[in-house]
Amino acid sequence: MRPDDRTLAGLLFFAGAAQFIVAMVIAEGALPDYSVSRDAISALGVGPTAGLFNASVFLLGALTIGAAFLFDRTHGRRWLTLLFVLSGVGAMGVGVFPETIPLPHGISAMIAFLFGSISAIAAWFVLRSPLRWLSVLLGAVGLVALALFSSGTYLGIGLGGMERMVAYPVLLWEIALGGHLMATSAPAGTAPQPPEKS
Repeated sequence: MRPDDRTLAGLLFFAGAAQFIVAMVIAEGALPDYSVSRDAISALGVGPTAGLFNASVFLLGALTIGAAFLFDRTHGRRWLTLLFVLSGVGAMGVGVFPETIPLPHGISAMIAFLFGSISAIAAWFVLRSPLRWLSVLLGAVGLVALALFSSGTYLGIGLGGMERMVAYPVLLWEIALGGHLMATSAPAGTAPQPPEKS
């Protein structure tokens, strides 16, 4: 039995975010003297943990893009698909350009962070409560944290801590969205679900 596009989209959203969180935790523990509070997430992309981290963040982006196109087949919201794709492209860029290549790395990270949070907020229009409210909340937290991070305001949790306040809400949202899409897919033999109404 072949899974429908909605199920596959959910699987890719979930797998991309989940594998990246696991890889990041492993890399944090494996890199000597790494500080979650002091050091940027992308510091994991250089040195002995570079292979794991860069492959994982690239895979996050690739799976997000794949999920976006599958999601578009069942929801038909091209503007939302574009936001997902931009977020995925940014993540892939972070994997290709480590922080030792500052300009493309910084641009890629900003694209991933910004459009990831915006995607979560924009998903309001295709989700039902309570997930639509959770999406907006997580996206808003990510955007506020991004503004604080960009201004150098870390509120006592350090550069790395504030950067995680940007990244974690979007990752958690992708996991929640993926689970939702898999759990609410049409049973075999039935017509695909129409786009969810706002």
